[in-house]
Amino acid sequence: MSIVTINTSEQLKDAFSIRKAVFIDEQHVPEAEEFDGFDQLDGSCDHILVYYDRQPVGTGRVRMIGDVGKLERICILEPYRKFGLGKGIIVALEELAKRRQANSVKLHGQTQAEGFYHKLGYETVSEPFIEADIPHVCMTKNFI
Repeated sequence: MSIVTINTSEQLKDAFSIRKAVFIDEQHVPEAEEFDGFDQLDGSCDHILVYYDRQPVGTGRVRMIGDVGKLERICILEPYRKFGLGKGIIVALEELAKRRQANSVKLHGQTQAEGFYHKLGYETVSEPFIEADIPHVCMTKNFI
């Protein structure tokens, strides 16, 4: 596994392809909800790409909201979900948030992944809510 911060339009296209396969094709999220104004290389977000056997298979991004890093669009192609890549994505996004002086991170995690995030030190701070027709919870992790 290797993880890179996205800095080319080709890498960003690879991330979009992964997100389309997972969120739009697999989970039926409407395309208009999946892609937004933060899907650019303008510095408003840090995007990452995860490679397994030199193939792009996972992605995520972190967006700063004040001194909080918001982890978003985290996904891995289905055949690669058994290799521990998810933890690598979260750790990489947390490191990017820390570099931007974040004191904490938060995310809207799908309820089916809540246990995964708990194992990585996240605390559930909301009741379940619906986002893109999928149950989610807000989760946070403090750095200090």
